[in-house]
Amino acid sequence: MYAITTVVFDMFSTLAQDGPADWERTFAAIVRGQGLATTPDALRQAWDAGAAAFRQQRNAPGAPFISYLDAWTIAFDRAFRDLGIAGDGRAAAQQSLDDLAMRELFPETTEALTLVGQRRRIAVLSNADDSCLYPVAARIGVKFETVLSSEAGRRYKPDARLFQDICQRMGVAPAECVYVGDKQFEDVQGARNAGMASVWINRVAAPANPALPAPDAEIRSLLELPAALDSLELRA
Repeated sequence: MYAITTVVFDMFSTLAQDGPADWERTFAAIVRGQGLATTPDALRQAWDAGAAAFRQQRNAPGAPFISYLDAWTIAFDRAFRDLGIAGDGRAAAQQSLDDLAMRELFPETTEALTLVGQRRRIAVLSNADDSCLYPVAARIGVKFETVLSSEAGRRYKPDARLFQDICQRMGVAPAECVYVGDKQFEDVQGARNAGMASVWINRVAAPANPALPAPDAEIRSLLELPAALDSLELRA
């Protein structure tokens, strides 16, 4: 048996909602606010190409760090060019981050964090800019010992060094930490490579990718997390 002293959480789609409906509202606000001659769906599809390129390139060896604000500005500028319309890419990127900062929590988030925090240290590590991550963390109403963004860490999950960074900031060994997140690539793989156990919150029961590391535990709701942590301790 070993002790899990620390639980580190992803933010978006783990503690705070970040689904298609949220992004539909953001793109509608961008089109409406800038008076663009296109539809929200068309803008989203055009923007997706640039956003996907950013995700694929940001962890390439030797790639310079670029924030979401800068990367999404580039993606929006590209989308406007592809659509043949005049738009403000920086303003669109800022609107996206501002909306992220206002995302609603999952209904069970505060209760689950309170339960976990009664016995263990809790923290947040998220691929996000400071401007959208810290406001959401503050609204949760639970005291996190550390909140670390990819912007502050200057790298992105699944880079193991980002996970190791938060452990060093908290003065704990990766072996006594569990990372909780919704993505098998960024969260499960990243934690595994850093020497941390992982819990995959898979609300939609998506099939696991056999090419990626399997999580140490899988849950459908954050309220299942306390029991999953106890089980991990007993299994070790």
